[in-house]
Amino acid sequence: MKVYGIDFTSAPSKTKAIVLAEAWIEVDILHIEKFYRFIDFSSFMEFLRRSPTWIAGVDFPLGQPRKLIENLQWGKTWAEYVQIVGQMSKTEFVATLNQYRQDRAIGDREHLRHTDKLTGAISPMKIYGVPVGKMFFEGAPRMLAAGFSILPCHPTNDPRIILEVYPAIIARSLIGKHGYKSDEKRKQTLEMQLLRQEMINQVRSPSFKEAYSFGVNINNALASECTQDASGDTIDALFAAIQTAWTLQQPSYGIPETCDRLEGWICGKLI
Repeated sequence: MKVYGIDFTSAPSKTKAIVLAEAWIEVDILHIEKFYRFIDFSSFMEFLRRSPTWIAGVDFPLGQPRKLIENLQWGKTWAEYVQIVGQMSKTEFVATLNQYRQDRAIGDREHLRHTDKLTGAISPMKIYGVPVGKMFFEGAPRMLAAGFSILPCHPTNDPRIILEVYPAIIARSLIGKHGYKSDEKRKQTLEMQLLRQEMINQVRSPSFKEAYSFGVNINNALASECTQDASGDTIDALFAAIQTAWTLQQPSYGIPETCDRLEGWICGKLI
């Protein structure tokens, strides 16, 4: 089975692409084969539809907090509220979240899902700064419309499986909370590049294989793509593929039976 790790953006372009790491796992080795870059949603979705069988970890929230869904009366299931969102324009979606936050107390304006609290992820309602809310808006409805099996929110019989992952978990385990990327050129430093190189070195190390129960085979050319991409999108796609591969070794992909299927679950090894 193909393993995909996807670093997503809500506005793909020539300067900020969706990056997909393509890999396959053989017993105890994850082989990284190629990085793809998509500058629009149509080419990205066409690529996903083309292959008949795969598992993909996407670096964007597949769900929203239960509290938001219930307060807005968006339905009882994940598919219901994602369909509602899918019928909105981006402007309408942003306006809906802005209006929702407007009269709420400070500290109760952007809710966290249970899985966000466990992993240290930001609220999927966030639409400024790191606009993961806009990523949800652009990503989740497309995944639903494509008919993929979206775990744990909306499982289907489709052999193409979508999971939510969070590459920052791996980055934090390797270098702590040091910054290793920036989309702003003026903020991109040699120190960040050296940190990306250090993370690649660690991913290739025996200790990483011991922690994950599989090694990562990435050639020098692909490793260089990770270290040279100052935005961090390429190395994040690599981390997303690693997290996705880890789920294949776990019962139920590492998703607990008690998880809230309305909200979704961030998959991957918590270190």
